[in-house]
Amino acid sequence: MRSLLSGLGARPTERVAVADALGRITASPVESPIALPPFRNAQMDGFAVRAADVAGATDAPVTLPVVGEVAAAPGLPSPLVPGTAVRIMTGAQVPDGADAVVPVEDTEPAGQAGEADGAHAVRVLRARAAGEYVREAGSDLAEGDDVLPPGLKLGSRHLAAAAASGLTELLVRERVRVAVVSTGSELVAPGSALGAGEIPDANGVALAAAVRAAGAVVVFEARVRDDVEQLRAELDAARGAGAELVITSGGISQGAYEVVRELLEPLGAWVGAVAMQPGGPQAAAAYRGMPVIGFPGNPVSAQLSFELFVAPTLRAIAGLPAASVASIPLAEPIVSIAGRRQFLRGRRDGEGRAVLVGGPGSHLVAGLAASDLLIVVPEEVTELAAGAVVETIAL
Repeated sequence: MRSLLSGLGARPTERVAVADALGRITASPVESPIALPPFRNAQMDGFAVRAADVAGATDAPVTLPVVGEVAAAPGLPSPLVPGTAVRIMTGAQVPDGADAVVPVEDTEPAGQAGEADGAHAVRVLRARAAGEYVREAGSDLAEGDDVLPPGLKLGSRHLAAAAASGLTELLVRERVRVAVVSTGSELVAPGSALGAGEIPDANGVALAAAVRAAGAVVVFEARVRDDVEQLRAELDAARGAGAELVITSGGISQGAYEVVRELLEPLGAWVGAVAMQPGGPQAAAAYRGMPVIGFPGNPVSAQLSFELFVAPTLRAIAGLPAASVASIPLAEPIVSIAGRRQFLRGRRDGEGRAVLVGGPGSHLVAGLAASDLLIVVPEEVTELAAGAVVETIAL
């Protein structure tokens, strides 16, 4: 499997809209085409003044005529006349000539200014130094500076910085394009009325979700009967949809109607078993140059196989962290099968110990849903006492 997946690592790039870039990985440094902020603006609601005109407020209030108002809106404010003040709102452009903003909290109305043609006046109660409550242009970022580095997984805060810089697109790594194909004539769409011998297709839903959680994109989904020609047609359709990797479930065991085995084994596929439980049957093939990884049909086996064999590669390509591994004590004893590595479902109790959830069966989807970790029991271990320290993998 590792060799089949190795070709997915070198990713081409693509441009995506900033609004659609959440979780993507930047492919190169992202330069800001403008300064941030792009102009001098007020940090607080208040009054734009010259610091020299309010210096005396340290000793006694200073009264200034209010000759205008500047809102956070388009347009260039008139220059400030010395000895006057302009009411200003947070984010509004500071007029030329003003070098400080006095917050509203440090002022009080002064009524009419008398000699200022009836204009209102403000009484400044506290002096402010030049630069106070003024955001200078470029104080966050200069024009042409890098706003985002390469190799960054984009979160909402990064998209905010890109949007604030006026960017509409970002160059990111392409995500791995994956097809998910579940096999079995007994499978029907979840929510369908169940006929005799039919079951809802949990694997299609779970594996597609797991692919997305691992940072890849699902470009094709299909559910096929135990019919070799239908499977062949769906694999061709997946290839036509641009899939770089196909994940299948079911059809690889030793019985009859093993459709994945029947189609791919004659083409050189490896179909066999690994010493693990659940998830013993596995398959790996190349179909017309497209890697195909086949997992068992039992839903727990399929999901754990994906997490163990495919998710690490996809997560590494996507720049996502690996699943968390921790060593913690068991809350109860365990008996295991010799010669098989067990991946038992469990969760942490209130004391941080691993507690088993459900049984080892590969069909117990409710038990898997109730779990938050896998308890790993090595092949050579057949018994573990309560309190024994075991390796766990977070789900």
